[in-house]
Amino acid sequence: MRAAVYYGAGDVRVEEVPAPRPAAGELLLEVLAVGICGTDAGQFAHGPSMFPVDRRHPHSGHLGPLVPGHELAGRVVDMGDGVEGFAAGEVVACAGTVWCGTCRRCHAGRTNLCERAWSVGLHRNGGLAELCAVPAKSCAPVAPYGLTADAAALAQPMAIAAHAAGRGKPATGEHALVLGVGGVGTFITWVLAQADITTTVCDLDPARLAVAKTLGAAAALQAERGGLVTALSELPVPPDVIYEVTGSEEGLAAAVAMVGAGGRVVVVGHQHGLEPPVNWLQFALHELTVIGTQALVCPTDLPEALRLLAARPASWADLAPTALPLDRLVDDGLAPLAKGCPAQIKTLVDPRAERPRATRMEHMGTPVGEVE
Repeated sequence: MRAAVYYGAGDVRVEEVPAPRPAAGELLLEVLAVGICGTDAGQFAHGPSMFPVDRRHPHSGHLGPLVPGHELAGRVVDMGDGVEGFAAGEVVACAGTVWCGTCRRCHAGRTNLCERAWSVGLHRNGGLAELCAVPAKSCAPVAPYGLTADAAALAQPMAIAAHAAGRGKPATGEHALVLGVGGVGTFITWVLAQADITTTVCDLDPARLAVAKTLGAAAALQAERGGLVTALSELPVPPDVIYEVTGSEEGLAAAVAMVGAGGRVVVVGHQHGLEPPVNWLQFALHELTVIGTQALVCPTDLPEALRLLAARPASWADLAPTALPLDRLVDDGLAPLAKGCPAQIKTLVDPRAERPRATRMEHMGTPVGEVE
């Protein structure tokens, strides 16, 4: 099969590689659409720090060049031993996460903090290929939600957003601020809007702000680089909870400076090698709470992500209008994203396409209320 193979920083090659076979408990998917994100772009620009190219991963066992792609949707073409609840030919969304189910964090329901966690596309070959073997427990059929495969490929980042939004514990009557409305920030905006949380968004890009407004943001503030605090000074009241999604030192400093007394700052974004200074006095004097968020809890966050995607009456094509072929992955996908100038909010890839194609994001006709 054809696959995009990561060898190191700046070195991703489209090659013929052996097709995978599903192990026990796994599905073999014909990959229909796969997203790339800041993690993929960061590894392309600065890695390998996460991809186990030089050192064997202790839990996945992978060592060597790796096929990225952890945000995928595909059609089931084969199943390993012991798989139940799936049928050949059905389309599934895959979160890619693997957890042991036996450690103390798993027993507490926090499978994202599993002591032996790993992910397809990050620690073992993933979805930037024509075929991908994935754990069945990290997948969910999409037909009950009326989603296309392209829309289903947005489920993993939507699940990240749903988990992050919940970590901030927004309550009715509170005001939330989202700093940075790229892929995950845009989805957090939708999650908060669906929970009737009054939300302001802030970004450098007016086009992204316009999309966030269509997703339910009550107000949008455009900032200039280096002028984030100035832009946020227009807020009528200090936010109760701020979701910092830019991963920048300026963003985190602005979040700490502008959150209301007794408020929460959820640190969602992060950048390679960045270690921003922390003003602990600010936290002490204003009784602030800083909250981390890590990945997603697949058994709960993936179904919720599919529900949230299906809840939007309009198409999601405004976030991802085009799917790229593998041959355009680097030039039109990873490289622009690594430079901070992607052509669209969410970049999708169709491993079987020969040229860029328009995405299909329309609903397939199943009412959301019928999903159990």
